[in-house]
Amino acid sequence: MTSTTTPHITISPESQEQLFREARTANTFTDEPVTDEQVRAIYDLVKWAPTSMNQQPLRATLVRSPEARERLVGHMADGNKEKTGNAPLAVILTADTDFHEHLPSQFPPVPNAKDFFAEATGRESSARLNATLQVGYFILGVRAAGLAAGPMTGFDAAGIEADFFPEGNQRVLAVVNVGRPGPDAWYPRLPRLEYDQVVSSV
Repeated sequence: MTSTTTPHITISPESQEQLFREARTANTFTDEPVTDEQVRAIYDLVKWAPTSMNQQPLRATLVRSPEARERLVGHMADGNKEKTGNAPLAVILTADTDFHEHLPSQFPPVPNAKDFFAEATGRESSARLNATLQVGYFILGVRAAGLAAGPMTGFDAAGIEADFFPEGNQRVLAVVNVGRPGPDAWYPRLPRLEYDQVVSSV
């Protein structure tokens, strides 16, 4: 791992490398298990990241049993089946469209936030947006724990929702494989857009 000093970034160069520059999407993993304690530590870190009105709609389902893993693999795209079947841990990340049930009745700046979202026609889109933000936080948390993440969106979402969440209030956003990277875990690093291609001023 190489360290780069970047002006104006206050976390250590080593942390910059671990979280961003050297971090990659893993496609193979070792057999080392991912423990519940590691997942709890990841969640206890990333839960502090912001969501709109503190909605916190992300839900994480740890697919641990062989039977559940087989069911999940059956819903994955062909290119994702083998790595999902072999990863130490697969996590289904969903948006809970009933997130408002967990909001306090009184929440500034909306005095009756729970009632507001109970009637809001945009509740599902808000849940999806904010849970998607939390997916990004989750991936960074996995990296902060010294593990590698393999996020995937190639799957039959309706099939996973019907199979794992028949109550109908979960919308699948991503399946993330988690573990220690194995042999040939990385595809070649793809280029990133430069600052002037992304940032403008008005």
